Amino acid sequence: MIQTAPTGVEPTCTQEQAQIVQSAIGEISHIATLPQITMKIIHLVEDPDSTAYDLNNVISNDAALGARILKVVNSTFYGLPGQIGSIDRAIVLLGLNAVKNIAIAVSLAKLFRGGQIAPTFNVSDLWTHSVAVAAGTRLLAKKVGLGMPDEAFLAGLIHDLGIIAEIQARRSKFVEVIEILEADPALLFREAENQVLGACHEQFGAGLCKSWKFPTGLTFVTGFHHRPLDLAPANRGLTCLVHVADVLAAQCEQGYTDTVECLAPASEVLSELNLTQQQLDEVTKQLPEALDEATTLLGS
Repeated sequence: MIQTAPTGVEPTCTQEQAQIVQSAIGEISHIATLPQITMKIIHLVEDPDSTAYDLNNVISNDAALGARILKVVNSTFYGLPGQIGSIDRAIVLLGLNAVKNIAIAVSLAKLFRGGQIAPTFNVSDLWTHSVAVAAGTRLLAKKVGLGMPDEAFLAGLIHDLGIIAEIQARRSKFVEVIEILEADPALLFREAENQVLGACHEQFGAGLCKSWKFPTGLTFVTGFHHRPLDLAPANRGLTCLVHVADVLAAQCEQGYTDTVECLAPASEVLSELNLTQQQLDEVTKQLPEALDEATTLLGS
């Protein structure tokens, strides 16, 4: 059984599980990863000495990425006055971190390719679910006044990133996981993963986020979205939002939902966020339209 991490640092692994995760993550770097320019943007923004000028120079070297970032910036997601015609202006209005989060989000679609890899699993369905959770997390963040729409969106988008790690590094074993779930629908997705892979997508996801030097808050999301209250209270907020959005996306039957472990958000999680049933109903109603818009923006 996976142990919890009450300090909220990362999913606690046995030594064997840690080796399993690290071995898989090491192989992924030779298979597929985020575009090099996106990795450069991440490292640049995390450098305290970097400037808006530095970020603008990096993005300006990739016209396609720059255009996609501006498409998001000029969408109703942000509702900025007038059209933003340059990356440097977007950075001034939104900040380095927001532009970095947008760059990561628009770069992720390439990882969710692979088509039908099992009779009941298509990678594109996982992408649909991930985008739905992203849109839902962003809507929920607005409800609770989090004030970080780009970070909330990205958190939802990457919550199941560990599954991509499993598919890329352990494809045949992942297919076996799906087959086990088909034979025993009562089995939880994480239970099947642990049986076959020796670790679950929360652990693989947290390992991948650490490898890519994502902010700690995103590592918490990938590592604890099924059990956000295992995190320290100060670290729960964003992960709790993703947990709720994950359930709402499943309720709306958006994409691949067999990873979701509960039919409704836990009352303890809702209390943690001070979310009411009325607010949940409002987000559920808005989710299909938000998903359509997000899918269009991300180019999938």
